[in-house]
Amino acid sequence: MSEEQREVYKGYIGPAIIDDEMPLRGASSILQNLDITPYDFTYLHPLIEDSYMEWLQECSQIEALKPFRWAVLSHDGAWLAGAEELRAYFAAGDDDAVAQALRYSKPVCSRSMERLGGQVICAVPLLSRVYGDLFAIMISVSPPDEPGKDRALLLTEPYALLYRANFYRRFEHLFVKDLEEVHIKAEREASRRSLLFQYVKRMHVQINVDSVITEAIESVLSLYPDVKVELYMSQDHESAHPLVRQLLLRHWQEEVFVRTFMEGKMTIHKQEDPDALVEVGIPMGGRQGVYGVFHLEAAPSVFSEMDLELLSMMADAAGTSFENAKLYEQSNLMIHELRMMNELTRRLNKSLHLVEIFKFANQELLSMLGADYCCILIYNAELDGLEVVSSNAEWMLKEVHDISYGLGGLVYRSKEALILADYEEERPAESRLMESTGSRSLVATPLLINGEVGGVVLLTHHKPHYFSYDSYRLLQALTSHIGLAIGNAFLHAEVRRMANRDMLTGLYARHYLDDLIQECQNRDVCGSLIVIDIDQFKQVNDTFGHQRGDNILKQVSGIVKSAIRHNDIPARWGGEELAVYLPGLGVMQAVRVAERIRSRVAEETDPRVTVSCGISEWSWTDEKVSVESLFYRADMALYEAKNGGRNRIVVEKSQTE
Repeated sequence: MSEEQREVYKGYIGPAIIDDEMPLRGASSILQNLDITPYDFTYLHPLIEDSYMEWLQECSQIEALKPFRWAVLSHDGAWLAGAEELRAYFAAGDDDAVAQALRYSKPVCSRSMERLGGQVICAVPLLSRVYGDLFAIMISVSPPDEPGKDRALLLTEPYALLYRANFYRRFEHLFVKDLEEVHIKAEREASRRSLLFQYVKRMHVQINVDSVITEAIESVLSLYPDVKVELYMSQDHESAHPLVRQLLLRHWQEEVFVRTFMEGKMTIHKQEDPDALVEVGIPMGGRQGVYGVFHLEAAPSVFSEMDLELLSMMADAAGTSFENAKLYEQSNLMIHELRMMNELTRRLNKSLHLVEIFKFANQELLSMLGADYCCILIYNAELDGLEVVSSNAEWMLKEVHDISYGLGGLVYRSKEALILADYEEERPAESRLMESTGSRSLVATPLLINGEVGGVVLLTHHKPHYFSYDSYRLLQALTSHIGLAIGNAFLHAEVRRMANRDMLTGLYARHYLDDLIQECQNRDVCGSLIVIDIDQFKQVNDTFGHQRGDNILKQVSGIVKSAIRHNDIPARWGGEELAVYLPGLGVMQAVRVAERIRSRVAEETDPRVTVSCGISEWSWTDEKVSVESLFYRADMALYEAKNGGRNRIVVEKSQTE
């Protein structure tokens, strides 16, 4: 007999008295040598009682036994079963026949006139069939008129043997039944181990997260088709599988799957009604944490301890495979993100024009994060608000919002990123972007420009819970490159502005004015040029000093800027001479502008100075259109104004003739 077989037999009632030398004579031979030992006596009472009831029913039709009353006592003389009127007498434990039968293990009969009215009491010991251990006593009590103890014993002994045979038949039946259950259980365990092995094998070859989830759910359903199965996944992963649910953690919820996720261990919830379904939560986790929870509902009989152990191992295998697939996915994603950021940086650095950078950044963010809408806001210091400089929600372009308004203002003021799972349920601030686009989820981050928060990037989607931590992490990495490109463009624009501006007056430089007039002459149909000269400026410098003279230049420049349109172009032509180009205006309108400048300078400067103005114009009908010609004619008109007494306006001669 093998060690494994010995282990199987040890766990069940009545150890089999079998050894390896026993000849194989079939199953009946094995059962005949199956016996009980004194170690089993304490556990045999229910079997002895059931055997007695069966024996009593079988002998109920035998006429010879009807006058007798019967009972069965345990191996130590305790009452087990029998005629109820005998219980009190034999429970006292002082009957002589019983005492002798227990002592000598032999049948004993006795009659006592003082006890039971002279009835004959027969006590027949019941012995085990291999070692002859006394495990019970069969008692018969015959009526007083029954002749002789010998006849009573003669009837009692064969029926005691019949009872013993009944007992062993039931004992063998129990053993075979238990052995069959062991066999079924062993086969089931072997089958489940095989299934688990195949399941783990299939799991380990999966490198796709969705495939792992599908395999896990389908495997559980194939093993337990009557069980309601749901897999609650954390917000970091979305699945299209119909049995996958989003795990929303809220402290006031007491659902089984929430407790399982928070505690990281199996949770079983049973109702007070024994027929109600049982809820089981099994964590699906790996080394780095719990990723989801299997939520199972079934009848109480479905989940045995072995079933729960198997399901727990399957969930562990699924969690490990999910983690490996997620790491593989994340490594590929990281490589992809690095490539995207490299390409983004390369393309951003190609341009130093802000409009192009904003447009490209908007398109790339939408593509890389799969968002519905993107909105880039930049702080406008002149307007003291966040200006929408780029968005595919075109109706919002150029809008300026106060820094205290909306989700953009919240992110700008707090200088912290924001992930909003569902705008309808959680609304930390109002948002025109969210409401006008019907978006539900949002991720936003501050935009760092030259080391300071200079704006905000917002991405939205119409689905709730769309953006994950990975989205937030990728957005932050991308916006750092976008912020760097914007900062470079700002610096480039500032350098260009400084190169194209006169540092003293803040007006455009002469060369920049030439370039702009050239562009206008290629685009417009007409335009006018006013050249302005401060009268007797050398005398001002000599009288008040050069510092005061510079201040006069600043005052006159300020008046010029405030007296013209937004799209007019003021410049310092050289020394004390200024120039203003008026796109699209003829000479008559230019005269009115020049007069406004002349009169204000005479009234508002301190010390008082005057200016002289020369005006020229061009038209698409002119034979020759050039910047040089326009400036020459205006300069000639200015010369005439200076010689004609100063503080006056002169239009080029060709226009007055």
